[in-house]
Amino acid sequence: MNKLKRYILFLIGLFVNALGVSLVTKASLGTSPISSIPYVLSLNFPFTLGNFTIVFSILLIVLQILILRKNFKLENILQIPVSIAFGYFIDLTMYMLFWINPQSYFVKMIALLAGCLVLGFGVYLEVLADVVMLPGESFVRAIVLTWETNFGTTKICFDVSMAVIAAVLSFVFTRRLNGVREGTVIAALLVGYIARALGKKLAFVKKRVDIAPEYWSFIWKRGILVFVFSGVHEFSKSLW
Repeated sequence: MNKLKRYILFLIGLFVNALGVSLVTKASLGTSPISSIPYVLSLNFPFTLGNFTIVFSILLIVLQILILRKNFKLENILQIPVSIAFGYFIDLTMYMLFWINPQSYFVKMIALLAGCLVLGFGVYLEVLADVVMLPGESFVRAIVLTWETNFGTTKICFDVSMAVIAAVLSFVFTRRLNGVREGTVIAALLVGYIARALGKKLAFVKKRVDIAPEYWSFIWKRGILVFVFSGVHEFSKSLW
């Protein structure tokens, strides 16, 4: 897969990832562990989930630099524009899903599971592109490389710590648990499993990517651009 196709695929995956985060959040049963701290902050301050996602991502990048020091590679700076794009994608998709406001617990659970499926697909696309890791995963990798821990165990500890910190912040700000619920646990358990399952079931996609550049041209020029820019248009109208 050449570089252009990898970056196109990664941008698609990033947008799908943001769509999954927004759908999980809209379910009102908590959000994914990595988004839990930004989400709790967005509930208590006049900034959006996307804004806090960008700030939190930059913080994780700074922590990577402190942990890795001279082992921090210059190419990892790509995480900064990726984080900014991801934050804006989250705000865009949150607006595009404004009509989703489930009331019954059953519908909320359906929205949550659908969000986990979309988020898992987004993660799968990002892994398939193999361009750059998001700050959350890169932070975990920095710990693994520095202290030689197990990646899976470290990732679980990281997710748990994010949820715990978010819960503490929620109690500090509102004296009740808000933004971290059963959906946070479900997302933590399901998303990685879905991404791995898709990797196995859709192994043929990588071959398709390698032999059909015209396929990616079609997606990029006609599908993704129409979908994204139509959303941007509606989003921009809401600002005026």
